[in-house]
Amino acid sequence: MRPASRIPQIPSRTTGARIKSPDLLLAESGADLEGHGLRRTMGLFQLVCFGVGAIVGTGIFVGLSDSVAEAGPAVVVSFVLAAVTCIFTAFSFAELGGAIPVSGSSYSFAYATLGERVAFLVGWCLLLEYGVSVSAVAVGWSQYVNELLDSLIGWNLPAALSSGPGDGGVINLPAVVVVMMAAALLVRGIRESAGATAAMAVLKIGILIAFCAIAFTAFQDGHLSPFAPHGMAGVTAGASVAFFSYIGFDAITTAGEEVRNPRRDIPVAIMICIGLVTLLYCAVALGAIGALGADAVSDKPAALSLVVDRVTESSVGGGIVAFGAVVAIASVVLAVMYGQTRILMSMSRDGLIPRVFERVSPKTRTPVANTWIVAAVFAVPAAFSSLDVVVNLTTIGTLATMAVVNVAVIALRRRNPELKRSFRVPLYPLSPILGVGFCLYLMYGTGWTTWVQFVVFLAVGALVYAGYGRSRSRLVSPGEPQGRAASGPSAG
Repeated sequence: MRPASRIPQIPSRTTGARIKSPDLLLAESGADLEGHGLRRTMGLFQLVCFGVGAIVGTGIFVGLSDSVAEAGPAVVVSFVLAAVTCIFTAFSFAELGGAIPVSGSSYSFAYATLGERVAFLVGWCLLLEYGVSVSAVAVGWSQYVNELLDSLIGWNLPAALSSGPGDGGVINLPAVVVVMMAAALLVRGIRESAGATAAMAVLKIGILIAFCAIAFTAFQDGHLSPFAPHGMAGVTAGASVAFFSYIGFDAITTAGEEVRNPRRDIPVAIMICIGLVTLLYCAVALGAIGALGADAVSDKPAALSLVVDRVTESSVGGGIVAFGAVVAIASVVLAVMYGQTRILMSMSRDGLIPRVFERVSPKTRTPVANTWIVAAVFAVPAAFSSLDVVVNLTTIGTLATMAVVNVAVIALRRRNPELKRSFRVPLYPLSPILGVGFCLYLMYGTGWTTWVQFVVFLAVGALVYAGYGRSRSRLVSPGEPQGRAASGPSAG
């Protein structure tokens, strides 16, 4: 435990914005020691695999067809536009993740720069990003399970048990199963979870490379014309949809308390993941459209299996792709649920949500109750919702969070210029400003109905903070153990 003299003192309740200093965040989490009861077992390779595991899944295996429907062959440009948005924000995540290597990710970064109210709303958006996307990913997993069963034994689960009411079924049972399987693995320990995620990440990268090798044997230039049938508006709309394919890279920063060398490995892992994933996505999109044409790929839930089946004139290849998708999407559920539980753990540590979410099992060194609560809550929309219902709302919430992270980099540079940073954003301050601009641009592309839903969602979050979090915050609550108290602006 750190000496009490190094713990900042509680500020007056009349202090303006409730800002938690980076020093206090590090002291509370033990980020330079052993993290808040969590075990440091992850190295750079495991962290990169965790990042790939959190990113590559439903967005490319299922969502590709939706992006193609918007942009046509220009979906490759849409993926690049979405990637550019992520790259600028990834720079900001890398700087903040190296400077404040704690489990709270964007939530903690906002707390250290923009204050508690903004931090709570960021955490609220992260509940949407991590939690609801688990449900969406689980729905995509169910679609490929049926594709795999059809390829292996010529039988599908009945629609009543494999689709929600909005898609003509009763309950999406496979979606519930994958959420519960991920929870069971997560509560066993981070070493087991990281090992499984690494194995699945390597497998799905191999499957996507194999897909490209098959698809490009049937590539025809004519399938790329007209390249942008809906113009730049279609490219922008496609990028807003394609952005869902990149959701999860920020989950790397949620592992800050379980990485052996977080200050070095977090920035490096973020950069590697974004570069690798962008190359894969563009190659897969180009291969799929070049092989069959945009019309054949558009609005096909299991588009990659369809491409391989038609190119090879056999269901075997499509079955292999379906197997890869089942593994890939399961790894996303695992990685994203991990990120969700660590965000909740950080918010609970600060008193903004109930304390049950911060309790760590002394046996497994994992937040067991937290994990099972998350699994139970998000199994419900997975069982009864369709993928389309949540994708746009999740996307706009994630983009808003990323915009805040870019602002947080600027705020922290001004507030704590002397803070130790293992990575610095290049072309500062242009890079984070461009990051904000690209995020807002893609948010615009989600449509006005999504904006209305998002405003309502934020309003509910503000009411929850006002009614629960503000009065229970450990920044101002007396009688909390020293080290969970607060500070105003830090000496960094």
